[in-house]
Parts: sequence; C-alpha cells; structure tokens
Amino acid sequence: MADDKARNEEFWALALERAHLGVWDWDIKSGACYYSPTWSKMLGYDEGELADVADLWLQLTHPDDRERAKASGDRHIDGLTSSIETELRLKHKDGHWVWVLDRGGIVERDADDRPVRLMGVQTDITRQKEAETALEQVNIRFRLALAASGTGIWHHDIGTHKSYWDARSREIFGLVADTDEVTADLWHTYLHPDDKDATERAHQVPIGSDAVVASQYRIVKRDGEIRHVESLVRFIAAGAAGQILGTVRDITEDKKRAQELAYAANHDALTGLLNRAAFDRLLADHIGTARRLPLAVFYVDLDYFKALNDYAGHAAGDLALKGVAGGIVGCLPPTAHAARLGGDEFALLVPNCHQSRAERLAAAILAAVRDADLGAAATSRRLAASVGIAFVADHNTTVADALACADDACYAAKAAGRNRFAVFSPETASGSGGLNAARLAADLVDAMEDGRLKLFGQQIHLLGKPWQESRHVEVLARLIGRNGRMIPPGEFIPVAERFGLASRLDRWIIRTALSLHGSAMRSGAISLGFNLSAQTLSDPQLWDFVDAAIEATGAPHSGIGFEITETAAVTNFDAAEQFVRKARERRCRVSLDDFGAGMSSFEYLRRFPVDAIKIDGSFIENIAQNSFDREIVAAISGIARSLGCSVVAEKIEQQAALEILEGMGVAYGQGFLLHRPEPLEAIVSRATVHVVLQKRRRA
Repeated sequence: MADDKARNEEFWALALERAHLGVWDWDIKSGACYYSPTWSKMLGYDEGELADVADLWLQLTHPDDRERAKASGDRHIDGLTSSIETELRLKHKDGHWVWVLDRGGIVERDADDRPVRLMGVQTDITRQKEAETALEQVNIRFRLALAASGTGIWHHDIGTHKSYWDARSREIFGLVADTDEVTADLWHTYLHPDDKDATERAHQVPIGSDAVVASQYRIVKRDGEIRHVESLVRFIAAGAAGQILGTVRDITEDKKRAQELAYAANHDALTGLLNRAAFDRLLADHIGTARRLPLAVFYVDLDYFKALNDYAGHAAGDLALKGVAGGIVGCLPPTAHAARLGGDEFALLVPNCHQSRAERLAAAILAAVRDADLGAAATSRRLAASVGIAFVADHNTTVADALACADDACYAAKAAGRNRFAVFSPETASGSGGLNAARLAADLVDAMEDGRLKLFGQQIHLLGKPWQESRHVEVLARLIGRNGRMIPPGEFIPVAERFGLASRLDRWIIRTALSLHGSAMRSGAISLGFNLSAQTLSDPQLWDFVDAAIEATGAPHSGIGFEITETAAVTNFDAAEQFVRKARERRCRVSLDDFGAGMSSFEYLRRFPVDAIKIDGSFIENIAQNSFDREIVAAISGIARSLGCSVVAEKIEQQAALEILEGMGVAYGQGFLLHRPEPLEAIVSRATVHVVLQKRRRA
C-alpha cells in the first residue's frame, strides 16, 4: 500500500509539472496554505525558497488584481458562486508579472456545513494574455482604419437568413436603428432602380468560393438623396450554411471629383468649351464615321483681341472670351461641337454639313462675335473674327490636315481684310500654312526624337565687361529639315503654337538642356534662360515637370531663368502671375521679355515681381537715329532700376546703339553685335574651360 501511495503521489506530481499547474490548499481554520512545488516553480522559485506564510499568494499578487481576486474567493465562500475563477498577475522571482488563471473551490465542510478547506489550481496563461493583447492591438488598428476610410461592415447568415449591419453601414444608408440586426430584404429596398439587377447579381457570391467581388452602385436614401457606394463581398465558412461578409463605403464625393477631373481634362477652364486634346479626339472620331461626312471644320481667330486686353485689361479679356464662346455655341446646331484651342483661337466641327450651310453658320458666328457682350470696361471696343472653313469628305483625312486646311483658310480671311470667312481651296493655301504647316508640325515631333532638333544659345552680356563675368545664355532651338536645311524659328515656332506643340517643345528644350549641361551649371560655369510659350505658361503641371528635371539633373535653381513674353501673358494673366510666384519661391530668375511692345507692359511690371526686363528690340535697333526710341528706353530703364529690376537690351546690332545704352546705364545687352547664336554645347565648353582655368590660378 505504501508503494501504491508513493507511486500515486509521484504520478500526480508529474502530471502537475507536465501541465504547468500550481496547486494551493487552504485550511480556513488554521489559516495555513500549502503551495505545491510546481506553483513555486511557475514563479521561478525552488521548493522551500518562498516564506511559508498563509497570505503568500496575496503578497505576490499585482496590486491592481488583489481586490478582485479576494472578492472571487469571498463570493464563493458565501455561496454566491459555485466555484472560484479569476485571472490575476503574480510576481515572478526576476521581477516580471505572470498571468495565471485561478480555479478552485470548497472541498471540505464541518458538521455545521461551514467551509473549512479550499483547494485550487493556478495555470500560467501569460502567453494567452499576450496573444489577446496583440489581437486587441490589431483590432484597434483595424477599427481605426475602418473609421478613417469610412467603411462599414455587414454580414448575412445564409442558414438563419438574418442580416447584420454595423453602425457605419447604417449611417451610410441613413438607417436609424439601435441594433445591428436588420431584415434580410432591407438592403434591396435601397437600390437604385437602374442598378438593382446588376448589383443583386454581383452580391450572389457562390457558396464555397474564396473570391472577393467588388461592385459600385447607387442607393436611394429614404429622403430621396442618391448616393454612390462601393462594396467588397466574399463567402466565409461560418455558421451552419456559411455567411456572406461585405464592406460598404460611400464614394459619392470620389465620383464627383472623378467627374470634375474628367471634365477639366477635356474642357477649357475659362469658357467651358472643349480643349485642344479633346477636340482632336472628337474630330478623329467624326472623320472616321462615314455617316457624319461631309464634315465642316471651322477655325475661328479673333481680331483685335490683343488691343482689347491692352485697353481694358485681362479681366475684360477673359469676360470677352466667355461672351464670344457663348455666342458661338448659340449659333451651332445640336450635333456640332466647339473648342477653344488656346488664347483667342477656336475650332468647330459640324457633321453632315455642305458648303451653303457652313457659310450661313460662318456668317452667324461673325455676327455673334461682333455682338458679344464684352462688359462695361470695353464698351468702346468691339471684336471681330476671321473664320476659315474646310470640308472633310474622305475618312482617310488626318486631324492635322483637316485643321491645317481650316487654319489656312482663316489666314486667307485675315489677308482679305478680317471680319470675314473664307473656304479652303488649294489656291488659297499660303506657303507657311495649310498642309505644309501640318507636315512641318509632324516633322518637329519627329525631330525631338531623331536628333534633328538642336540646342543653340545666345550670350547675354554685362555691357562693357567680358561675357565671362555674367555667363548667362538664352537657350534657343534650331530645326534641321530632313533635307539638311536649317529651318529658322520664325517658321517652326508659330507652327508649334498653332498645332498645340509649343508646351511639348518647351519641355524638350528644358529637359535636354538641363540633362546635358546640369553639371556645368552646378559648377557655376553657366546659367541658362528659357523662353516659355503661352501654352506652357498655362500648363498646371509645369512646375511638377521642372522640379523633376532639376532633381534628376542636379541643376541649381539659381542657375535657371525663365522669360515670359507679353504675348504669352496677355490671355494667361493669372497663370503667368502664379508661375512667377512659384519661380520666386524656388529662387529661379524670371524676365519679362519684349517689354514695351504692348500697352499692358507696365501693368505686368507692376503685378509681376520679376528679376529683369528685356526691352523689346524694336526700340533698340534704331535707337541711334530715333530720339523717341531713346526716350522710351531711358524711361523704361529708370522705372526698372527703381523697382530693383535688371535691364536687358535686345537686338543690339550697331556700335552706336551699344554706346548709347551704356551711357544710359543699361546693364545688360544681347544681339548680333555682341554674340551670334551658336550651338549651346560650344558655349558651355568654353565657359567650363574658363572656370577650370580660374580655379587653377587661385590654387
């Protein structure tokens, strides 16, 4: 029997050790409490190492858990609970806390049925508690992510045919309810009639599938408001038959923004007409659709618009453009489309239109332009237009050819005296317009890729000093034709503007120059100035492009200058003002080019905090012979200096002009007398050598 008892005790000791259980045995009458060796070991102590005191467990219990642990025992002793069960922390020998699950109960009572002995076990649940804490952190992050995204969660139990929506789901649908459970068919009653069938099909997820199905649809709230929502749905194996689990998110504002962006991408911000890119796509589609031919293409160019801007200001100019756009649209049949190509140029397309009808429309457009409401500021100035018409009867005609023909006819109308229309014919085609212009535009695009577009430069001199003391160059472009002939800028620059390529050309020049000569700019050998077209100036992504090019090449902001002409600014005043501000923030230089050529020049100088002004060459080339020009240049120079702007005189071609300008105190000059344009690479090479030699001399 003794052997059996010993084996039994050994068995239970081993079982307790393997199960990581600590046993306690409390004699209520004596107050003595026994703790098993496995209990001590659980807390890092050897057998007998802990003091033999009745309230040992209470001394080791975390202060925050003591009252709760005592209360659990007291309730059981008082007969309020069938057993003791509580979670508490005990202090380990090395100082950290061990989470334990304490379970026990009364095992002996006296003759009066009063409890006299309690026993229990404590299990180490530290890992479980750590896992619970980690899971709770995940749940907190999940709930936070849901709250931030505005996403609701719902599920439908297939077996019980019950549905449950969380608070966010109910909020999205505008449902007022205190509980998550909703009737199974409630969701269907919210679906927009036009989306109902497709949406219900999308939510019929195959049982057993693990695919996630995404859908977007509209709901109609009880107050009649229509909202766009997005759902993700999948099947999960839960419950008797499984569940459909889904999310719902209100995407109404996203839809509105997408529509606004799509509209902005296809429409001119000022007039609301189509922009150039959208018109080109639409024209290509119409040309390719036989039932819409013959197609009439109109090119409308406003006459005297620059004078209106000079007289009344850019705000009046914007108002005039809106009025003209409205008048033109009012003349067109429902099947026609109108676009603003940029500045004061418009294009129209009218399907199934023969010449007699097109001429009637052109006459109505001319009248609409003449009668357009230009606002109170422009009551004494009227506008007119030149209209060119081309007809497309062949679906193989390209967009470029169609527009080129209409544009060429527009030039013919201008040449005939303006305020009239002309119909394209081979006899009216001008040497630099029409199909030749379209082909030149296409060749310019090819030249950017095949190396026939070359960078040239013209030095800007500090008058009376060697160029090496300023080292600034205006970057120019030269186009080499397929026959090897150099095509002057006066031919291909207007074509680039006419066919919407000016911004692409400017970007090519900036990117290529910075890529090739960024290192020379970093060394201080040279600084570069770039001319910006009206199209480039209106590009909202221009500074994103420039910043990316600077970052990629390492060219310093201070080594870059931009030149804005009055022509570019006249119909892009707000864009020009914003561009100058951003350039200033980046410490790039800004020059106002062709200054003095228009009546608005001084207004621009007042509004634009530029670094320099470049006096238009028309005032410089005859300055030695013309006293009026000398007075103008002297006045401009004095005003510029008082504003802290540098002055650059363009088109210096005579020694006498140079001497007069130096006498006036004009600081900088540019022209054939000082330097003829040459390949930019050669200028940079000389400048770099000069800087290297200077450094060697200092060393």
